[in-house]
Amino acid sequence: MKFIEMTGDTLDKIINDGELHGEDLAAVGVEADTIIRVNQHGDIEVRRPDQWDVIGGLLGNFDERIRQTTGFDWA
Repeated sequence: MKFIEMTGDTLDKIINDGELHGEDLAAVGVEADTIIRVNQHGDIEVRRPDQWDVIGGLLGNFDERIRQTTGFDWA
C-alpha cells in the first residue's frame, strides 16, 4: 500500500470539519513532531516505537489536500 508521511503539525493543517480535531490528536499522543502516515484510503496511522497504530481517517478530497499541503505524492 502507498502512503504519504508527514508530521502531526502538517496533519493538523489538513484535517477538515467532521474529521479528527486537535484535541483528538492530542488524546492519542500526536504532537507537532510525531510521524504520521496516511494511506490512499484515508486511514491515518501514527508511528509508535515498535509499530504503526491506526488513529482515524480522512474524508472527502483528502488526496488533493495531502498532496497540496505536503508537496509529496504517494510512495
